[in-house]
Amino acid sequence: MISSEPKWDEFVTTNRWAILTTLRSSKQPVSSVVAYARRNDVLVVSTPGTTFKRQSIERDDRVNLCVINNAEPFNFVSIEGRCAIVSADLEADTRRVFANIESVGYAVPDDLPNWLETQQRVILEIHPERVYGVIR
Repeated sequence: MISSEPKWDEFVTTNRWAILTTLRSSKQPVSSVVAYARRNDVLVVSTPGTTFKRQSIERDDRVNLCVINNAEPFNFVSIEGRCAIVSADLEADTRRVFANIESVGYAVPDDLPNWLETQQRVILEIHPERVYGVIR
């Protein structure tokens, strides 16, 4: 489980969008909207390897992933943790992310291995350390 709180754990499983916050070298937070998926008790995000979020995680692996829902009331579950950058064997986790967002019009690229290479994709593996949220 991501959280010992069942409703938070279920919320993370059933939603697909989150705000990922990383830290600049100045330690100021910077956030971006990402699609994510769950692999057991790890959360995964696919991103181009050239993004600022990757660079900031290389400097400081502390992140916050705030999972949000798509309708009012706007509930959230926030996951603080450490993030590992994975640059090999990306297909399974990339497919997980696409499966989580296919219902809103996203599809796995036809030539996934080439797309991963061309985009210089990496997987961000978020390992939860603290979980909290508000579900109304």
